[in-house]
Amino acid sequence: MTDKVLDGQLALVTGASRGIGAATAKALAARGAHVILTARTAKDLEAVEDAIFEAGGSATIAPLDLSDGESIARLAVAISGRWEALDMLVLNAAMLGTLGPVTTIDGAEFNRLMTLNVLSSQAMIAHFDPMLRKSGKARVVALTSSVGTAPRAFWGAYGASKAALEILLQSYGEEMRNLSGIRTAIVDPARTRTNMRAKAYPGEDPSTVKQPEVVAEAIAELVSGDFDTNHRLVLQG
Repeated sequence: MTDKVLDGQLALVTGASRGIGAATAKALAARGAHVILTARTAKDLEAVEDAIFEAGGSATIAPLDLSDGESIARLAVAISGRWEALDMLVLNAAMLGTLGPVTTIDGAEFNRLMTLNVLSSQAMIAHFDPMLRKSGKARVVALTSSVGTAPRAFWGAYGASKAALEILLQSYGEEMRNLSGIRTAIVDPARTRTNMRAKAYPGEDPSTVKQPEVVAEAIAELVSGDFDTNHRLVLQG
């Protein structure tokens, strides 16, 4: 078991039912944090929670649809009623959407994608800002993609959502720089074995890309130390 460097701290991870989110929740719990797990599917969250408990950690599940702003508001009220401060917020939940030309983007799907990938993160930041400010050294981490800064053909919708997320978080980081101990970071996991990547690259051999646990350890290591706001961590492919 990793040293409990995060003992007594509270973390919230979105999209924590599988992939990088689940692995990150386990890594933070292994370092002593109590982790709140959010995603839509309660059964999958329970499996992650069980794994954390079996490893000697602690967690609480909070099933919800992040595309519903009212659900996020209710979650914030519930959590703030039990804990005073939030020390770590990991914004991981996202959807890929359909890859294709910008001219063929479906408006309804694009709206769902932007709602989950961008608007829900803004809502999480807004509703949990009071708890983050009460932490002596809160860290807010958002997962991104290389297509958020390097446009790629047929990835316009997803890339636009990640570009928007990055600017959103970086703006928040600058706003908080001289007002609180909140520090923000962008993490680009690069090629990682997730369901989203399998959907984007159906012919790829999964054994040729790294496991989510590699990304999770990097995130846990990052938030366990000190970094200046708007830090950017890009993992190797």
